[in-house]
Amino acid sequence: MFKIIVELFFLVIIQAAITPFIRRLAFVLGAVDIPNKRRVNKQPMPTLGGLGIFVTFNIGVFILLREQFPTHEAFSILLGSSVIVLTGIIDDIMELKPRQKMFGIFIGALVIYFLAGIKMNVLNLPFVNKQINLGWWSLPITIFWILALTNAVDLIDGLDGLADGVSMISLITMGVVGYFFLHTGQLYIPIGCFMLAACLLGFLPYNFYPAKMFLGDTGALYIGFMIAIFSLKGLKNVTFISLLVPITILGVPITDTIYAMIRRKLNNRPVSQADKHHLHHQLMKMGLTHRQTVLTIYALSLIFSFISLLFLLSPAWGMWLLIAGLILALEIFVESIGLLGEKYKPLLALTQKFINSRSKKDPTVEVWHLGQEKPEQLKKHQKD
Repeated sequence: MFKIIVELFFLVIIQAAITPFIRRLAFVLGAVDIPNKRRVNKQPMPTLGGLGIFVTFNIGVFILLREQFPTHEAFSILLGSSVIVLTGIIDDIMELKPRQKMFGIFIGALVIYFLAGIKMNVLNLPFVNKQINLGWWSLPITIFWILALTNAVDLIDGLDGLADGVSMISLITMGVVGYFFLHTGQLYIPIGCFMLAACLLGFLPYNFYPAKMFLGDTGALYIGFMIAIFSLKGLKNVTFISLLVPITILGVPITDTIYAMIRRKLNNRPVSQADKHHLHHQLMKMGLTHRQTVLTIYALSLIFSFISLLFLLSPAWGMWLLIAGLILALEIFVESIGLLGEKYKPLLALTQKFINSRSKKDPTVEVWHLGQEKPEQLKKHQKD
């Protein structure tokens, strides 16, 4: 275990050392993010940061910690993730259409399903001890899972260091859960989570505000894709709790993605159309600075991670209480910051209506001198 910890620190150093070279390559290839009305950056910024993370992670898999990973699966994941990285590089240079990006992710997901054999096969229902074989549903459910998580991380990549830090927190939590709780017998899955988190830590000094380099779609798509794969390995025989934990760990990007889709539907806009009403945009509109917004979302991600650990430690009744409390708190938070728009605040409006109905105006009070007769208004009020 000590050797693994040393190798993880070495990965951080390799990532920090390789990033300046990837930065120069980005300028050479023209992978530069030009400021526009949808961007937060004020000057051209090199992307392709994910290429360095991809290279460093695979140095760890095929050189530093080679004995930890099964050969066939390692090469299959390399092939699938290469498709994702290539898609991201092309998008960073030429800016692909959403459908074209989705097609690239779809091809990578097919490689993972058929070649790597990483898929959802069985669903174990809680409390009734019933097992459902997914059969042919295994393919669409697995593909959907990979597409959803990959795009969730991509959508949250809107501020310096945001996707990097949130993903790092999620990966560390997944590694802890995989090592201490799931007991799948596959130690290389939590090790892989910690390795990718180490790569992100090495890149963070270049990506945190004020950034010197962006992850780009190369990085956001690759990180989301790998998180989807790692979570799938723990979901091969899906239980309710093993399905709930990674969803909760990734609560920030998943919440932002779901509410973005709902918001665009409510406004009769295409789901794939970008806007400036994401979580980080709304927090900045409230007056938070760039750095404060990122740190706030880091804190939210830590809260989600902590709740995911509570799921694993709670009895059944406690788990349902946590779910109810989480949904309620999430809805209040979403309405408070206007994630679906200023007009959509049903829960807050209902709460305010209830408070108003319970509050009563103070009765009119008139003062009289001792020995004098009470005013007629108070006499009447007293009779009533």
